[in-house]
Amino acid sequence: MSQRQLFGTDGIRGVANEFPMTAEVAVRLGQAIAHHFRSKSAQESHRTRILIGKDTRISGYMFESGLAAGITSMGADVQLVGPLPTPGISFLTTGMRADAGIVISASHNAYQDNGIKIFGRDGFKLPDHEEAAIEALVMSETPPVCDARSIGKAVRIDDATGRYIVFLKNTFPKDLSLDGLRIVLDCANGAAYKVAPAVLRELGAEVFTLGVEPDGYNINHKCGSLYPDSLAARVRETRADIGISLDGDADRVILVDEKGAVVDGDRIIALCAISLQESGELQQNTVVTTVMSNIGLEIALRKRGIQLVRSNVGDRYVVEAMREGGFNLGGEQSGHIIFTDHTTTGDGMLAALQVLAIMRRRRARLSEVAQVMTPSPQVLINIQVRQKPDLETLEPLQKALAVIESKLGDSGRVLIRYSGTEPKARVMVEGPDDQLVHEFANQLAEVLKAEIGA
Repeated sequence: MSQRQLFGTDGIRGVANEFPMTAEVAVRLGQAIAHHFRSKSAQESHRTRILIGKDTRISGYMFESGLAAGITSMGADVQLVGPLPTPGISFLTTGMRADAGIVISASHNAYQDNGIKIFGRDGFKLPDHEEAAIEALVMSETPPVCDARSIGKAVRIDDATGRYIVFLKNTFPKDLSLDGLRIVLDCANGAAYKVAPAVLRELGAEVFTLGVEPDGYNINHKCGSLYPDSLAARVRETRADIGISLDGDADRVILVDEKGAVVDGDRIIALCAISLQESGELQQNTVVTTVMSNIGLEIALRKRGIQLVRSNVGDRYVVEAMREGGFNLGGEQSGHIIFTDHTTTGDGMLAALQVLAIMRRRRARLSEVAQVMTPSPQVLINIQVRQKPDLETLEPLQKALAVIESKLGDSGRVLIRYSGTEPKARVMVEGPDDQLVHEFANQLAEVLKAEIGA
């Protein structure tokens, strides 16, 4: 397991006002980030500039102020953009030529949690070794602050939302529009509550909104990509053509077809991969997903001659594998979809726009274009844990796992891993029979609960 105390698989995350998500850590982190990127920009003789954006959590104000205080105390300048999707911060970091971008968000978590993730000037999330260097500064001694004359400035960028809206619209084909399309949009009371409705309406759609009244506490509360049922009900009620559901920071998307059926990240990846292949734009005929993606996706792509590469869980690891291999499409079952022809990180609205373009180009409904894959029965169970020992040291678990894997053979698979952001273990079982995979998953979950359950 990692020795790091701050950074997990997707930046720093925890309960607000509890370590590591405290105001004190935010100030020290701001100082460490400024020191780290100032040393990079010093060779180019310009003043270090760092962008800060956030979602709609009440604690975002506290962390925004703490980070800004730390950064400016080191002689670097801060550009504040307020609530904006995570991919919007990535886009603006490169577009405004900032030295780094910081997102204050806990993504799909409830309002009590918050998090901090960092983008480099190239718009990509920092690699592990850079996060480790920043953490070392935070956890050891604070770098010396600058003198009074050199203290940095913090300014608010008023046109950030407009810039990102224009960017998203430009990813949609110029020869198409959304005229006549009825769309239900759930913004999870999160960062996209202004941006997403504007994009769809400006492209011509009739939009019915959910989750666009953030109050600091209702982000992801029974809404957004983890709760598609209310979206599906509204789609049926309004006779809409499609439902689009984002999470709190809008870097993931789950869709609902006109019948109210959920279309998850695996199906989105499948239909986008095949569309890109047909147009000759799928680089190296390869797609990157994680170990969590359904085996049905792999089978569907294989039938089309498309290779699937699996990475560790986390969109940053998907992106790393894409960059290493020179691939331009990747993503996760959870709805993080990355199109590196357009952007550097998962972008829920961008992915939704690509699906809408496929529907318009083919003059087909989502239920029709989403038939590109047949998912195998899959069960995922989350278990609260009190500790995270090496799973291989849990002898009862290993014995149960060996028996189940023997019974499944080549017709299924089992994956057990810890969450990188929460005190949870995740058990995933796939196989040819729904009842069987439920039975196997429950067996493994019970063993885990007995061994390390909270």
